[in-house]
Amino acid sequence: MSLDHWHVLHSPPGLPAWNMALDEALLEAMPRLNQPVLRFYSWLEPAASFGYFQKFHDVERLTPLRPLVRRPTGGGLVPHDYDWTYSVAIPPSHPWYSLPATESYQRAHDWLRLAFACLGILTELAPTALKSQPGQCFIGHERSDLLWQGRKIAGAAQRRRRDGLLIQGSIQPPPSFPRRVVLEEAVRLSAEERFGISWTELQPDPVLSDRAQLLARQKYSDPAYNQNR
Repeated sequence: MSLDHWHVLHSPPGLPAWNMALDEALLEAMPRLNQPVLRFYSWLEPAASFGYFQKFHDVERLTPLRPLVRRPTGGGLVPHDYDWTYSVAIPPSHPWYSLPATESYQRAHDWLRLAFACLGILTELAPTALKSQPGQCFIGHERSDLLWQGRKIAGAAQRRRRDGLLIQGSIQPPPSFPRRVVLEEAVRLSAEERFGISWTELQPDPVLSDRAQLLARQKYSDPAYNQNR
């Protein structure tokens, strides 16, 4: 198996606007970096993110969590009060970019399934959708969401543009699960074994950092943007 070279980025806890801004900056940087990036990150404060196409006045009634920040990807409302979050940015030159949306979604969750299996935790991909309340990511489930004992524990949203593919994922772990850092290591190891991925730590350069800061300040911190639908 030929090696597939990826970057991995472990971000310190960030504010909601920064977390979304850095993910979009990574997507914009895909033609320049020309390697996929797996990013692990967390939140400095409880918050909720919602899909790019959702209406703000609908979302604000669904959760008491504040602030609310619009994601660059689609999908529904996601609470970030105790979850584990990650993103995957894929350049157009990578085979994953060309997959249909249903297959790229399935691949992301199958990767998590393999990682949990490495830790002795059995999970499965949902064979069909079961939604009782539209608009909320973790009430019910969509096809290929990750289930543990019938409960959805991982969902994702994606956005495909000319500069690349961005997947943003959330894992809502039960209290009995291993620590986050243990799962992150399992994610990396399972990718090495299953997909032939080799890892290089990404150190954000000034171009990437400056772009993320600009997006955080002018876009994701701006109420006019977050409430524009």
